[in-house]
Order: sequence, then structure tokens, then C-alpha cells
Amino acid sequence: MYVVEPTEDLPKVCLDPTQGNLLIEGTSIPEDSEDFYAPILDWLAEFVASEPEKVEFQIRLEYFNTSSSKYILDMLRIIEPLSAKSKLNVIWYYHPEDEDMLEAGEDYKSLVKIPFNLVPTTV
Repeated sequence: MYVVEPTEDLPKVCLDPTQGNLLIEGTSIPEDSEDFYAPILDWLAEFVASEPEKVEFQIRLEYFNTSSSKYILDMLRIIEPLSAKSKLNVIWYYHPEDEDMLEAGEDYKSLVKIPFNLVPTTV
């Protein structure tokens, strides 16, 4: 299990290998994106190597900066090979009035070959 508690600038991250649940939520504007995301990418690479049967990756970001966007794509690309072997699903949550976040989800969806759901939320 890998957990990062949220702060004003960092998202909550909860990566649970036993359930195959991956969650990132909140705001992602780390001062040093590489320092923040490198351990997450390493964890995901090990998780993918274990060939889990089921993976659900929930992304509930309210805002993220440009440097975070690269790492979000890196996370999706790391788990992408699982779509051939595992039951994989990505859920991108966005507020219905947040066109930028919807557009970002659509962009990521077009860049990876993963079951990818865009889900409006009111929370």
C-alpha cells in the first residue's frame, strides 16, 4: 500500500495492490513534480509487474499544473499494458462546469488504449 495524505499543493494518493484500487484526488501543483511523482511511478511499475487481475484507477483532480500533466500521462502509460491481461478501468472525474478538466480527460483518453470513463460529478 502506498499512501500520500493531501496538502494544499499535493493530491491524496492511495495505491492499494490487494484490491487493485488506485486513487489520486485533489490538487496537484507540487513544487518539484519529479520528486513527488517518481516514487508513485516506481510503485506502479512494480504493481504492473505483479500482473494484477483487476485494476481501477480513479482520478479525481480539481486542478493540476503542466508538470503534473506529464506524470499523469506517465502513470497511464505504465498501467496501459495491463489492459491486455487484466480487467483495467480508468475513471476520470470532472465537475460538469469544468470544461478544462473534461478536455484534459478527453486528451488523456485519446493518448492511451485503456478503458477510460469520463464521469461528471457534483463533489
